[in-house]
Amino acid sequence: MEVEVSSRNMKFLECFSSHTRVKMIELLSVQPMNIKSLSEALDIKSPIVTRHIHMMEEAGIVRCESLPGKRGMQKICHLQLTQAMLLFRGAPAADESKRYLVSIPVGHYSSCQIKPTCGLANDTQMIGMCDDPRYFADPEHVQAKVLWFGSGYVEYRIPNYMVNNETPESLEISMEICSETPCSVNHLPSDIAFSLNGVGIGTWTYPGDFGSTRGLYTPEWWHKNIQHGLIKTIRVNAQGSYIDGIQVSNVTIDQLMLAYDKEILFRISCSATAKNCGGVTLFGKGFGNYNQDIEMTLRCH
Repeated sequence: MEVEVSSRNMKFLECFSSHTRVKMIELLSVQPMNIKSLSEALDIKSPIVTRHIHMMEEAGIVRCESLPGKRGMQKICHLQLTQAMLLFRGAPAADESKRYLVSIPVGHYSSCQIKPTCGLANDTQMIGMCDDPRYFADPEHVQAKVLWFGSGYVEYRIPNYMVNNETPESLEISMEICSETPCSVNHLPSDIAFSLNGVGIGTWTYPGDFGSTRGLYTPEWWHKNIQHGLIKTIRVNAQGSYIDGIQVSNVTIDQLMLAYDKEILFRISCSATAKNCGGVTLFGKGFGNYNQDIEMTLRCH
């Protein structure tokens, strides 16, 4: 997300003028929390927490939803943004930039090559048998809401809707992801690599210590140790490639060779020879802590 530093965006900029609000962002960057939990963690009253959350919700930094709790409905707060770039000068005019948004279900991969342990599930049951890679070719794989594998890759064909007189400015992809966490192992770091159109853009190491708490959206029937992951946002622009705002390589948007008549190939992999070969788990809508699939935003001018 790009934000011009101007009086028009004071609602967004003022969110960072409070130590309390910044501390809330730190807490929500680890996991979603309800108002009561935030109140207890910050040692301030719930009405004050609610006012701060409302301010950040209006600014688009936080999103909230009401879910059933033990004592009625509870307001769950999610960190909506993973990064924001402040533009102090040269901000593009609103009508000079065009966005194309695409959502890809995690089961809609176009190719794969994986090794056990592995498996897929939709929102009601497993798809095929666990630890049998053949089921990744089963036609039902497109219904998967969660998938995991010990090593290898899955690759997605993302439609490219830019027209032939447009030039790509940036490509952003976000997803909920973690390592492949079998049985009772909670600490399993993993070196997960990402590539676009065959160009490796960077590797992120999942720390491997977030899977033991039940996912907010994970179905009740799901009892495996893989519960939720972390939201990761990949961004490639004219300056380089970034994961959650941290530059991971010098690969630029021009090197991806994006063209209006060619799809975008996005690969997620974990090599069997990686230092931390902990595998990959991808969560889609209906699983994990974030109710989303693989989301892509392509900006052009």
